[in-house]
Amino acid sequence: MRAVVIEEPNQLNVTTVADPTPGPGEVVVKVAAAGLCGTDVHMLAGEFGPTRYPVIPGHEFSGEIAAVGAGVTEFAEGEAVAADPALYCGACHFCAIGRGNLCERWGSIGITVDGACAEYVRVPADNCYRLPENVPPAHAALIEPLSTIVRGFDIVAPRLGDHFLIYGAGTMGLLYLQVAQRAGAASVSVVDLNEDRLAVARRLGADAVATSADELTDTHPRGWEVVTDCTGSIRAIEDGLTRPVRGGTFQQFGCAPDQELARFSPFRLYNDEIRIVGSMAILHSYGRAVELLGKGVIDAETMITHRFGLDEYATALDTFRQGSGRKLQILPNGPLV
Repeated sequence: MRAVVIEEPNQLNVTTVADPTPGPGEVVVKVAAAGLCGTDVHMLAGEFGPTRYPVIPGHEFSGEIAAVGAGVTEFAEGEAVAADPALYCGACHFCAIGRGNLCERWGSIGITVDGACAEYVRVPADNCYRLPENVPPAHAALIEPLSTIVRGFDIVAPRLGDHFLIYGAGTMGLLYLQVAQRAGAASVSVVDLNEDRLAVARRLGADAVATSADELTDTHPRGWEVVTDCTGSIRAIEDGLTRPVRGGTFQQFGCAPDQELARFSPFRLYNDEIRIVGSMAILHSYGRAVELLGKGVIDAETMITHRFGLDEYATALDTFRQGSGRKLQILPNGPLV
């Protein structure tokens, strides 16, 4: 089959590799669509520690079951599915206490084992979810990023009527915006340097948008109950850490390069009882994201702006780095009908 392979940091090939075959308890999925995300950029740059090279990227995907392995009875060839890419050992301390996303041997399809930027991908059957009938395959590739948002909300546990400030109007920031609205936010403000992205945030219902949080302080002089960074930018993170209201929460949601450090005021954390939380990938949230997408919580059509073939993967990454569009997808088996 044709596949994108990250051989090592900064070395990318589109080549032919052996077709995957399903082992016991596994299925092979013919990939309909695979989404790009910031993690893919960090993987190519050698900035995401868990990556195991060489690897086929692609951890946000959907498709159709092409083959089933021994012992798989819950799925059949031809069924439309999406798959949770998370791979946990099930035996370490964190798995034993229900925190599999912190697994000591954490793995992920598309990061530590071959992923979906290929014509076919091998997946544990237990990770697969049937698609609601009203969810087309291209939209279904949004389930994985949406499931990380659901996990983020589990950690923040916002109250009804909280005011949100989101840094970043890319895919994750816009998904976070839409979920916050449905979760009972009193207001959602969005900061981004890209005016075009801010216009989309406004169209999706943001109460206020700006290129700097300083422009929003007249209406929120005390700050915001929930401040979330969806950029991974150190500059944005350092600014965001100054914005929660006393007693508020700052969430680091965006993936920053693993070598970077940010400066903050420990005194303010102490004096204002600011809570800082991370949010690592997916935990008991993928199935809920399937349900939310099926219920139309996300404007999927607005989220997806670019589609590329396998041979255009490098161009797709360049487009992503330039901040053009929102969710960019790879279609390994050609245009979707």
